[in-house]
Amino acid sequence: MSELSGLRLLLVEDESHVAMLVEDMLADMGCHVVASAARVSEALRMIEAMDIDAAVLDVNVAGEKVFPVAETLRDRKIPFVFATGYGAEGVREDLRTHPVIPKPFPQSQLEKALIKALGRA
Repeated sequence: MSELSGLRLLLVEDESHVAMLVEDMLADMGCHVVASAARVSEALRMIEAMDIDAAVLDVNVAGEKVFPVAETLRDRKIPFVFATGYGAEGVREDLRTHPVIPKPFPQSQLEKALIKALGRA
């Protein structure tokens, strides 16, 4: 079993096929995706309404930057990982301390990034 077993995760990803793939990866690690959002506003509502342990955030969600979600998570001390095709340069400078993984990514890279985000590395 993975170090991540039992984690409750929020996934913010606007492309349904990518979301399904990432959800499968997370399930293989023993994580529970308790919420999946395809819009920034939807993700912000879910953070308010649900108990989550960590999040995986696409940087560009339906043409909108995910940074308001990242700020809310940071303020609540909920760890998160950025997944992006833009690389670290696509992440706002003040948020680059959080792990950034380039799309497409293998499950092992996602797992390492989540462990790092959780401070378990």
